[in-house]
Amino acid sequence: MPDLRLVIFDVDGTLVDSQAEIIGAMAEAFAAEGLPAPDRAAVLSIVGLSLPETFRALCPGYDVATQERLTAHYRAAFRDHATADLQRKSPLFPGAKEAILRLHAQDHTLLAVATGKSKRGVDRLIDQHDLHGLFVSRQTSDFHPSKPHPAMVMTALAEAGVTAARAVMVGDTTYDMDMARAAGVATIGVGWGYHAPDSLRADRLIHSFAVLDAAIDDLIGEPA
Repeated sequence: MPDLRLVIFDVDGTLVDSQAEIIGAMAEAFAAEGLPAPDRAAVLSIVGLSLPETFRALCPGYDVATQERLTAHYRAAFRDHATADLQRKSPLFPGAKEAILRLHAQDHTLLAVATGKSKRGVDRLIDQHDLHGLFVSRQTSDFHPSKPHPAMVMTALAEAGVTAARAVMVGDTTYDMDMARAAGVATIGVGWGYHAPDSLRADRLIHSFAVLDAAIDDLIGEPA
């Protein structure tokens, strides 16, 4: 029987353009503490980290208690916006859904996500963008150390029953690339995300979902 292969996607900045939602929640969190919010570039630079790591990176000068309150405010902002229209506030990037459906239709190709979002956030996004049943593994920040620790990728491999040599990570940040490399998985960086493309040092860099399939085939072999 041919070997299965696994394509692991990051979410924010790779599949969905969630910057408006993220920056809005960040502004609310800092306003709740009466503190100035970081600028857009600073916020987007840490997208992909777990929330505790996010606020440690953004607020190194604040004490732990303040960082923890900011984390709680940020979570509350997302809960308050749970019914938001994600197709408007966090739209899929052009070609994302079509690429997912193409890959899902291939024999012996499995799909997964590995994201700094919470399980609640991923479930909400999958529901509103009608992505049900397409991912065999959903790895989120609730259950793992923050990227770039390789735990999310290694768990996705185990759940899918796929070897690292037959897997690839698709992401937009250095955290995604470092996480994948630590797990022995090939990397595809996307040029439309939140980190500068030339900072990714990915095995392949793409600028459109139209060329994703060819990049995957080149790195881990074609589907059976």
